[in-house]
Formats: sequence, C-alpha cells, structure tokens
Amino acid sequence: MGLISDGLARAVQQAYTRPIPKSAGAQMRYLVRQLKGTRPTAEQLGVSQRTVERYVRDQIRRPRADLARRLEDAVRARWQPRVREAARRQAATSTGLVVDTRARFGFTAAPGTTDDARIRHLTIALPPHHAARLFDAQDAGAGEQQLRDLAAEALGEVYFRDGGRRATGLEVQFTDVEHVEFDL
Repeated sequence: MGLISDGLARAVQQAYTRPIPKSAGAQMRYLVRQLKGTRPTAEQLGVSQRTVERYVRDQIRRPRADLARRLEDAVRARWQPRVREAARRQAATSTGLVVDTRARFGFTAAPGTTDDARIRHLTIALPPHHAARLFDAQDAGAGEQQLRDLAAEALGEVYFRDGGRRATGLEVQFTDVEHVEFDL
C-alpha cells in the first residue's frame, strides 16, 4: 500500500463504533468466525492450523511480533464492515474529507507566472465528489500514483483554483509527500 491508500483506510477505521479485540486469543477467535474455520485462518496468517487452535483455546497468549501485526491487520480489515461502508458513503455523498498534508507543490501555468515548486503544509476540506472519486478509485484497485494524481487534482481545485474563481488553467503537481492524513 502507499501513503494515500493507507491514509484513506485509516480515516475509515476512525469511524469504528467499537475497538477491535485486544488479546491475541480474542482476535484469533474473531478471525476463525469470519473465515469459517481454523484452516483458512491458518492459511491467511501463514501459521499451522494447530497454532490457530492453540490461540483459540488461549494456550498461547503472546504471539511473535510479526504474527501479532499480521493478526491485527487481518482483524482490522474485517472489523465492522457495515460501519466502514456507511462512513465512506457519508463522506462521498454529504460530508467530504479533510486532507492534512505536507508535500511539495509545483505548478504548470501560463507563461510569465511562477511554477517553482515549494513545500507547503495544507489542511483542506475536500467536497464530497472528490471524496467519492478517491474512494471509487481505491475500490477499483488504482495504484498509488493514480490516487496521488486524484488528490493533486482535488487539492488544486479546492485550494489553488478556489473552485474556479481564480488561477484558471493551473495544473498542480503533488510530489515529495512527507505525510498525508485524511479525516471523515
């Protein structure tokens, strides 16, 4: 995954109404229920079926660091799917997204204007149609560069062109991204 896709996923995860299970046994039991068995769970996590059974019975309590990360990621990916979908739908139809980023912005504009790229820190509320485009592209399996281009287009429209009121024809280049965070 990349910065933009991970940021979108984290934003949707903030909409959870309940925290994910804390203990390894509870997380493993949840995965076994979701995947309908210990064998598919073991294949998903890259461990033996017997290991999964021992976690389910709380015979093992503390997983290795890499297994703990894979386990938490697998649970988080399946946790409260209807809540996640409702949050995405609301952002795409009514509330939009808030983007906080620090990146280098450069421009392609008419001759005689500045096009020097510089680092800017922006916190911008994107309208719902831009949020919908980002989520749709993510669902369609768009790569990180495509998501970055969509984010640059949205930031250019909202911040630099101010919804068409200024800087007509300005094309924004969004590079050297230091961080990007999304909020619903």
